[in-house]
Amino acid sequence: MDVIIQLGVFLLLLALGYFFGRRAEQKHYRSIREREDRLRSLVVISERFPPPELLRHGTQLVSGNVVVSVDYFKTVVAALRNLVGGNISSYESLLDRARREAVLRMQEEAESLGADAVINIKFETSRVSGNAGQALGSVEVLAYGTAMIRP
Repeated sequence: MDVIIQLGVFLLLLALGYFFGRRAEQKHYRSIREREDRLRSLVVISERFPPPELLRHGTQLVSGNVVVSVDYFKTVVAALRNLVGGNISSYESLLDRARREAVLRMQEEAESLGADAVINIKFETSRVSGNAGQALGSVEVLAYGTAMIRP
């Protein structure tokens, strides 16, 4: 009887993780798309040196940081995928959201400074562990670059 209860709790947690995780992910993607559309005019490039038209601009370091947690469903799916190997696509969307959110936060900081562009963009990604380091609890992404500020 205890096994059936434990299985029921596991399946309930799995279903809740799937439902609420998917809902939160869709809401976050909707927010990301809206803000990307709004900030589309603020150019972000990985080039180390500015284009000629920005040479007279002032510069300042700008950054955006985000920590996104993994829902229970993705953790279980990733654990099952680890048994057979291959891509863990459930984590790919997590990293995509985190990178895009970090860039948006960086762009928002640059916009508040009156920047026309952000050059030399870089990323740092790290794991914030859960379960005493046994599983991915959250992922942190830092995006930073040089804001080119109008004179």
